[in-house]
Amino acid sequence: MAATPAIVLFLLLLFPAAVFSNAEDSFDVRRHLSTATRYHIAKDISENSFVPSNIPDQCTPIHLNLVARHGTRAPTKKKLKELEALVTRLKVLLENVKEQKSTGIPTWLWGWKSPWTGKHMGGELVSEGENELYQLGIRTREKFPDLFNEDYHPDIYPIKATQVSRASASAVAFGMGLFSDRGNLGPGRHRAFAVTSESRASDIMLRFHDCCQNYKEASLLNKTDQACALFTPSEVGLLEWADDLEVFVLKGYGNSLNYRMGVPLLEDVIQSMEQAINAKEDGLVSGSYEMARLRFAHAETLLPFSCLIGLFLDGPEFERILREQPLELPVKPPQKRIWRGSSVAPFAGNNMLVLYSCLANNSSRYFVQVLHNERPTPLAGCGNSDFCPFEVFKERIAAPHLKHDYNALCSMELEQSKQTAPTNKFSQILSWFFPGDSKQPQNAEL
Repeated sequence: MAATPAIVLFLLLLFPAAVFSNAEDSFDVRRHLSTATRYHIAKDISENSFVPSNIPDQCTPIHLNLVARHGTRAPTKKKLKELEALVTRLKVLLENVKEQKSTGIPTWLWGWKSPWTGKHMGGELVSEGENELYQLGIRTREKFPDLFNEDYHPDIYPIKATQVSRASASAVAFGMGLFSDRGNLGPGRHRAFAVTSESRASDIMLRFHDCCQNYKEASLLNKTDQACALFTPSEVGLLEWADDLEVFVLKGYGNSLNYRMGVPLLEDVIQSMEQAINAKEDGLVSGSYEMARLRFAHAETLLPFSCLIGLFLDGPEFERILREQPLELPVKPPQKRIWRGSSVAPFAGNNMLVLYSCLANNSSRYFVQVLHNERPTPLAGCGNSDFCPFEVFKERIAAPHLKHDYNALCSMELEQSKQTAPTNKFSQILSWFFPGDSKQPQNAEL
């Protein structure tokens, strides 16, 4: 929805708050942009004092699953149109202010233009996004050298992306970092590698949200001294909370269909782990079986997958999910909340599920460690440990979701008495802020 003149005027009226906002030197607005937060800011955000497990020396990684969101992108075509509409409305408002000889208007507003003026195509990966994924690829190889010391082969390191260009470009950037100095191309000794995609019309693995009919029925310039300065830290917190509510209701725990439609992806992850375990039990050597399965997609992929494996929950909340009961909405600031878009699904946000083989009494036991944005993350379904026995992960966390069938979830008529439609629930939230606005929100892709 394009910004209205009333909203722009509201921003202008808030300008006196800029003095207070600028005085808060320790407040960094870039940490409060929900899912539009850049990765280098987001990956260092930690709201808890979780202490990662000490992985025993006899445990070695044998497989890695990666589910990653694309990196920082340009505004989409829809947002570009909204920005141009904002420029037009702003000119009218400033003319009115000029006629009334009002004072106190920020100097940067006079003559302001959208940085993307004249740009008609949008949504592509920008250079910052390329670097986010390139560096992530380098760090992944450095963190797990035993997994990535084999010569590249598409069956050992399959890389998949959606057919959206920013996702496939992210896969390429990650691969360039992961396999740098491993080839003979150019001064960087790069090598060619394959990135495969399914058709957008049938990709139920990474674009299940696009193929699920029932579901169809929701930072770039690094400038914090202009529009961001119009708000106090507490006001920024409320705006962030409103964004987080939308993401929670439309793409997260707010409705079980949001994440249960991701069961094909969860099935693929479990299957890849079982395949690696079987290879290990059969005595196959490294390099003769798949070592990593690497996927690049969207927030609409990463968010449901995070919910499927029970991230950002406490114990009682996990039990409610198993009983298919709705969760409470994220609490209003200044109360602390676990669910924050800036850490749940920032640009280049990712989940790594690392499968370990641990020798004990001349036999192997297998464990799964989950890293969210490269940090070990507690699993509510495994006693809040980040190092979970594979069988517990499979039976306690995955199995309750895998009993659902994607086609049944996405083609049947949901009973209104059992589920509140996400859009209706979010409309209720919007009514708290804008009682006179009856329009439904658009479930825009992130």
